[in-house]
Amino acid sequence: MSDMSRLHLPKPLGYFERPEAQDTQFDRFGQRIIARFVSSRARRRAEKLTPILRHARRHGKRHTALSEAELQLAADAMRRRLKAALRGDDLPVRLVGETFSLIREAAVRTLGMRHYDVQLLGAWAMLQGQIAEMRTGEGKTLCATLAVATAALSGRQVHVMTVNDYLAGRDAEEMTPLYSFLGLTTTFVGEDQSDDERRPLYGADIVYGTNKTFAFDYLRDRQLLRNRPGNLRRKVEVLTHDRSLDELRLRGLHFALIDEADSVLIDEARTPLIISGEVAPEAGYDTKLFYQAMEVAGQLKEGLHFTIPKDQKRVEITETGYDRLDLMSDRWGGTFAVPVIRDFAISQALSALHLFHRDEAYIVRDDSVQIVDENTGRTMPDRTWSDGLHQMMEIKEGLEPSPPRETLSRITYQRYFRRYSRLTGMTGTATDAAWELWSVYRLPVTKIQTNKKDIRRFSRDRVYRTEKAKWKAIAKRTKALNAKGIPVLIGTRSVGASDAASLQLDASGIAHQVLSAAQDADEAAIVAQAGQKGAVTVATNMAGRGTDIKLAEGVPELGGLHVILSERHDSRRVDRQLEGRCGRQGEPGRCEAYLSLEDELMRGPAAKPLRRRAALVSRIFGPRAAGRYLRKRQKRVEAIHAQIRRNLLDADRNLNKLLALSGELE
Repeated sequence: MSDMSRLHLPKPLGYFERPEAQDTQFDRFGQRIIARFVSSRARRRAEKLTPILRHARRHGKRHTALSEAELQLAADAMRRRLKAALRGDDLPVRLVGETFSLIREAAVRTLGMRHYDVQLLGAWAMLQGQIAEMRTGEGKTLCATLAVATAALSGRQVHVMTVNDYLAGRDAEEMTPLYSFLGLTTTFVGEDQSDDERRPLYGADIVYGTNKTFAFDYLRDRQLLRNRPGNLRRKVEVLTHDRSLDELRLRGLHFALIDEADSVLIDEARTPLIISGEVAPEAGYDTKLFYQAMEVAGQLKEGLHFTIPKDQKRVEITETGYDRLDLMSDRWGGTFAVPVIRDFAISQALSALHLFHRDEAYIVRDDSVQIVDENTGRTMPDRTWSDGLHQMMEIKEGLEPSPPRETLSRITYQRYFRRYSRLTGMTGTATDAAWELWSVYRLPVTKIQTNKKDIRRFSRDRVYRTEKAKWKAIAKRTKALNAKGIPVLIGTRSVGASDAASLQLDASGIAHQVLSAAQDADEAAIVAQAGQKGAVTVATNMAGRGTDIKLAEGVPELGGLHVILSERHDSRRVDRQLEGRCGRQGEPGRCEAYLSLEDELMRGPAAKPLRRRAALVSRIFGPRAAGRYLRKRQKRVEAIHAQIRRNLLDADRNLNKLLALSGELE
């Protein structure tokens, strides 16, 4: 036999990802019908989960009787059995039940915690590729270890994602002893780590990080892979000892488990992920144009020179506005005289002036404009707006504009997550978004029962005509609760609203703590105190996701934590997250909403009809009667945002089709 016949090309550099399915118009029509059917079958899906408990209990006494060494040997044997039994992404329920029993016993010995039965149900739902809706305080972090460890033992690398580095790092640190006991390696990839630090971390069995970290590192890998497409080419590169692909970060997209799944898959999916680079000087980018555009935009009048369409975050220049710009072009000359460049620059300048407000969309810190994530309330200092908008914002705030940037690579969250072989997650608020989770990601939602009965109390919304009246009422209510020693959490929508609440509380002589994007470094300390007797905490959205407020001794007897919502958010799910800060694990708690017709949700021309009706009803029947009008407005905004996300996905696909001949933009 010749030497050539013995030559075998080595295995390719593995980078697994599922091919993306392309939806047709017919598919989308069918998805609406199927999604409603899938949502309505949530209870039946939950009932089908119960056999996992029977199989887990069957092995409980046997695993409890094992020594630590014997239990670790059993875990090693289970790894081989799971790998042999894996079919696609599915495992038999009997084997998973035995694995859950083993992991539960290991958790008792390493963490001092034992999984509840409802946590086993949630983990089994996730292993089957479902979103498990579990009430706040049900122990989702511990629940995830069952699904994560089982998937990792079966040979699949697991990416565990959550909304910020603080939570991802905390969860990784707390759960590593359990994973190590089972023979699994665990790492945490943070946004502030360098590329050289990240690459070896991605080799672990279980990798914790934020959704943004994983997605951006995937995009960076795609930049390398698109220059070397095809397995055959990568095999040849192995033969020739080409080390250029050693720069790859991820090992592929095998299994992803997302904490706060609706926040990641829905709320954050309105903005594409973009990797940009500084525009080269020879590209002829004129910084002077930014100043000119801002000066001119400041002279234009809304309704005459430009309009802001209802329920849309964009500006449209009118014919009168274009005429005005043509006259100014003769005066300014240069780049400003080029209509296409001028009109786009003016649109961005108008957006900076009228659509993005300080202490809501961004804050100014360390002489820089830092974007505030509207879903979490946290700042994103390493992120910038594109197409010159960020520079316009800097000029608006009297700062020196940073160098402009151009798009090098981009992808939407929708397309990225659909490429995982098995995608799953957990959250406390998924049923409200069940249709979108199914239609976009093919993820059914299963509601898991609570370990203990929910005994929270809810009051009817109070709606006031002005913000001033609302804040006075909130301060009065807080003072009355504070006098009884009841801890109060006041939820706000923005940094500006937190400041307004703080001023009103100061004026009423109420001691309090503020947790917002401007004080995020003290988050853990502030949250830890929110359940103490007499504590008053003012918090933006960041208090609503992933935080655990424990009640001090004697507080349950006073009625538990009292949550006051000072505004309705664009999504009902965000409100539910804030409400979920109280009443965990059967504890008492109460939720109230104090709203006004001047809140962000009720601003703008689109909300005007509802605002008038709500004002009339409130005047006649009192502040408790107009809450339903704000909920109507909220539903309308939710529908608009859902359409924006669908349009973004379509635009991203169309852009890739246009670039099919010249190369993908990812």
